[in-house]
Amino acid sequence: MRCASSLPFALLLAGWLSTASPAAQPSGAAPLAGAAQGDDTDVAFVQTSATIRVHARRETVWALLTSCATALELVQGLKECQVLDTAPDGSWQLVKQVIDYSWYVPKLTYVVRDTYDYPGRILIQRDSGDLRTLRATWYLEADGEFTVLRYSLEITPGFWVPRWLVRIALKHDLPKILRTLRTRAESSVGPSK
Repeated sequence: MRCASSLPFALLLAGWLSTASPAAQPSGAAPLAGAAQGDDTDVAFVQTSATIRVHARRETVWALLTSCATALELVQGLKECQVLDTAPDGSWQLVKQVIDYSWYVPKLTYVVRDTYDYPGRILIQRDSGDLRTLRATWYLEADGEFTVLRYSLEITPGFWVPRWLVRIALKHDLPKILRTLRTRAESSVGPSK
């Protein structure tokens, strides 16, 4: 079951952060960039990005990014990942996700449209649900035996979240997901010949 949108929830949280801490970056990751308007009482349009280099082919990384089963294992709080509709040619999917991150964060239910440009790009856009706006992209660039994986996000949450809470979640979840994704991709690749 393909479902690219399910991995980025922790990255979604990262988008709510106004400044990213270097401690939140996994080894080998480029600096995270974040920007938000207002203060803790006015969380508005946000942009963020992250980059990591993975010693695996794009096809291997792609398979992990588009797997609901993998997402359910990796993303804390992801309770449901359900493909609602798929293009006849497989170029897009509508995916429903339910995230119950913690008692102090509202349960989120939303539908996104994942558009696939295999093996180089996955575009994720809000279709309906609890997020006001969401546009995220995974870029997979071949670099010899490596894949440079870039993630970008633009989001407007449909509710208020204090930034201190986002910082805690970011410092814990984002590097963990990126490291685990890299480890999974690299472990599924056999020894070089």
